[in-house]
Amino acid sequence: MGKLKGFMEYDRSEETHFPVRKRIKNYKEFTVKPTDENLKKQSGRCMDCGVPFCHSGCPLGNLIPDFNDAVYNNEWEKAVHILHSTNNFPEFTGRLCPAPCEAACVLGIINPPVSIEMIEKYIVERGFKEGWIKPKPPLKRTGKKIAVIGSGPAGLAAAQQLNKAGHHVEVFERDNKIGGLLRYGIPDFKLEKHIIDRRLQLLINEGIVFRTNIEVGKNFSIKELEVYDSIVLCTGSTIKRELPIKGSNLNGVKQAMDFLKLQNEVVDGINKTYHDLNANGKNVIVIGGGDTAMDCVRTAVRQNAKSVKCLYRRDKENMPGSAREVANAEEEGVEFVWLSSPKEFKGTNKIEKLVV
Repeated sequence: MGKLKGFMEYDRSEETHFPVRKRIKNYKEFTVKPTDENLKKQSGRCMDCGVPFCHSGCPLGNLIPDFNDAVYNNEWEKAVHILHSTNNFPEFTGRLCPAPCEAACVLGIINPPVSIEMIEKYIVERGFKEGWIKPKPPLKRTGKKIAVIGSGPAGLAAAQQLNKAGHHVEVFERDNKIGGLLRYGIPDFKLEKHIIDRRLQLLINEGIVFRTNIEVGKNFSIKELEVYDSIVLCTGSTIKRELPIKGSNLNGVKQAMDFLKLQNEVVDGINKTYHDLNANGKNVIVIGGGDTAMDCVRTAVRQNAKSVKCLYRRDKENMPGSAREVANAEEEGVEFVWLSSPKEFKGTNKIEKLVV
């Protein structure tokens, strides 16, 4: 614990943002880095908890009080090592995680919790800036060959762990670039893709082989996998879930991932936008309240939609999406309609009305 009474002396602070009118004109990340002094103070808010519930709140079991203490004492390289001991890709989680660690923070019982996610993000960014994060190929190879199917966050983490154990790892990806959901599902205003490429180069330098434009079972025979000692399936949840109400097959009713993937490809310069998947000048309704819904409404805003509404069946307090994402969407002009569920899409060939 770096600061004995830090939680009493320092208020919580978070990243500041570029003005809304500026950030909605592009797809770049819009956060402003805090000063190192402010990050030190935020780390100093971490208490000497008898039981640090942030450990169990974090799905990865990050050693949060330990890296907070290191940051407070200006031991940034030590903090980088602590963070990587439990987390393969803190540059991703530090931007995208809904931060259940902060919900579990003991300080949060009486005051705003420690800004754990922000601290995590800038530990890893400091590590890259200083050159502390380097490829670490295994010293010995086992002779075993492992195939990892899918290059999303699970596939990349599995590949890195298996490679560390000394196995020869090959990752198969059906798209033309590595990253899965990170690249094609998450908008650039939350995760610019050079962040993925930076980590990807490290994995390549560690000896992992990546094979793109290969869809196992289609253009790559299952039979060809017999040369591998083990196969790890990391294909993600890619099957669309239809909305089981009348009119859901009308033109104008679109799936979130079709919409988001195309826009990510447009930003990346590998595709062109299509009228039926572009919100420009249109009245847009997004159904759902998770982070994917927030990605959709905020993308629609950046596509210059005429209006953007989000329908959710519960109230604001019970939104599955993170409060941060909802707040960002509200700042950007999205209108939320709570306690509303769609009952029917009406129209002849294309949607003309939504009945709730």
